[in-house]
Amino acid sequence: MRLVIARCSVDYAGRLTAHLPSAPRLILVKADGSVSIHADDRAYKPLNWMSPPCTLKEGTGEDSAVWTVINKAGEKLIITMEEVLHDSTHELGVDPGLIKDGVEAHLQELLADRIETLGEGYSLIRREYMTAIGPVDILCRDAEGRTVAVEIKRRGEIDGVEQLTRYLELLNRDPHLAPVKGVFAAQEIKPQARVLATDRGISCAVLDYDALRGIEDDKLRLF
Repeated sequence: MRLVIARCSVDYAGRLTAHLPSAPRLILVKADGSVSIHADDRAYKPLNWMSPPCTLKEGTGEDSAVWTVINKAGEKLIITMEEVLHDSTHELGVDPGLIKDGVEAHLQELLADRIETLGEGYSLIRREYMTAIGPVDILCRDAEGRTVAVEIKRRGEIDGVEQLTRYLELLNRDPHLAPVKGVFAAQEIKPQARVLATDRGISCAVLDYDALRGIEDDKLRLF
């Protein structure tokens, strides 16, 4: 991983155009080829980024201060350096992956075994479907044969929707899978997360842990 802290401006040219005026920022260049621009706020979310596959070309001569990142669709991220404050490269090695909360891991296993819980005619493709930015919890097909990516959480919050959104953006670039729709599944989904998911065309599914395990609930229910 390469870490660059620089005063820079950033221009994106693609389906839309966007401009980040000059300011000190962190630039991450990862081994998978991705490039992301970060400010000192908003947690993990970058200000702008280019997902792999893409190429980074650093300028030479008079244009040495200009970096151009181009993806396979021809979209460009142009970073104009004014002052480089830090530039270092670190070998992180192979990551062992995320060790999930025990309940989340069990929910994933149970839902994969009972994928029809999401709807009649659903069929499993695989669990932990690997992408360049991490594994999708479950990849499956609906009754119409469309690909569905499922992100599973114990508590469904906004960051989980953001995570699924990034997976969908990447998966929909694969012509063998596209179009891919998303399902955000959790034992409990926060109202804000549900609103964001709905706005992005992502379905929500509330999972009953005991029902997935085949345990009858003896509590009285109103509905």
